[in-house]
Amino acid sequence: MRILVVEDEVQLAEAVARGLRREGMAVDIAHDGDDGYSKAALTRYDVVVLDRDLPGISGDEICRRLTDEGVLTRVIMLTASGTVEDKVSGLALGADDYLAKPFAFAELVARVRALGRRTTPAAPPVLSAGGIELDSGRRTVTRGGELIDLTRKEFGVLETLLTAQGAVVSSEELLDRVWDENADPFTTTVRVTMMTLRRKLGEPAIIDTVVGSGYRIDPGLREDRDLDLAPATGRGAE
Repeated sequence: MRILVVEDEVQLAEAVARGLRREGMAVDIAHDGDDGYSKAALTRYDVVVLDRDLPGISGDEICRRLTDEGVLTRVIMLTASGTVEDKVSGLALGADDYLAKPFAFAELVARVRALGRRTTPAAPPVLSAGGIELDSGRRTVTRGGELIDLTRKEFGVLETLLTAQGAVVSSEELLDRVWDENADPFTTTVRVTMMTLRRKLGEPAIIDTVVGSGYRIDPGLREDRDLDLAPATGRGAE
């Protein structure tokens, strides 16, 4: 999940970003409204965590512009005031959710995840293919019942490929969905992560490379696919 945090309180922005990254999300930060609007307009974020009182373009104006431009990104608005009137006015601008400061970080995470599920078609809580099971809620991956220890980036890559349901996912899209704006698109980051992920997942391999396009996982893949290649003979052919 790709998140943008627009917050002029630097320490708060950094703390929120660190916490969301620990939850496996790719997070970018903007400390003023102008930078926040530019990033939100150019990058396909799942959720924007938007402070209402910002230097430059206000949070209200950012929210209004994104709504008018038809941007599909979900917006959770942060404010120092939690009055009903402020909440109503924020939602009227096009915000999808509203959270008053100070807030419990666990609540912010829950709200961000809920909004993220509304950005894309709902995926089942457990994704599977080829004997692999990925539980997004528990952040676990198993194969044949054995737990596999993945880094946050490896988990994100696998989750993105499984969620694609057989569609090819390019390296550029993986960078966009799993990494943040600091990732260098000209590095071998995705290829190296894919190598370690394949090694950890073991055999038979479930991630196919589509030359010149990207990577895919067949959602109908079975763990024993390599055992079904030989033609039927003898009694089994009757």
